[in-house]
Amino acid sequence: MRCFSCGAEFALAASERLGFREECTACRADLHCCRNCAHHDPSAYNECRESQAERVDDRERANRCEWFSPGTGGGGARAREQDQARSKLDSLFKKP
Repeated sequence: MRCFSCGAEFALAASERLGFREECTACRADLHCCRNCAHHDPSAYNECRESQAERVDDRERANRCEWFSPGTGGGGARAREQDQARSKLDSLFKKP
């Protein structure tokens, strides 16, 4: 599992559950949140591939979703690179 915020890696055993209030030891970001879940998909309805999950407003804050499954997090350096690339594209098409 990776922290969505800083990209720090965490090893979890298959039988180990992540607590609702767990935080990243590197950046103190909440770990039991949508952005760290394997079901999180920004392109899906409600930004979640689990159809029975309740709507969560802040996807970067801890929540009590029972469907949470540790995912890759997809954040850290990769997310920053994507944001930089997007801002470069946006600047290309700005009107003077």
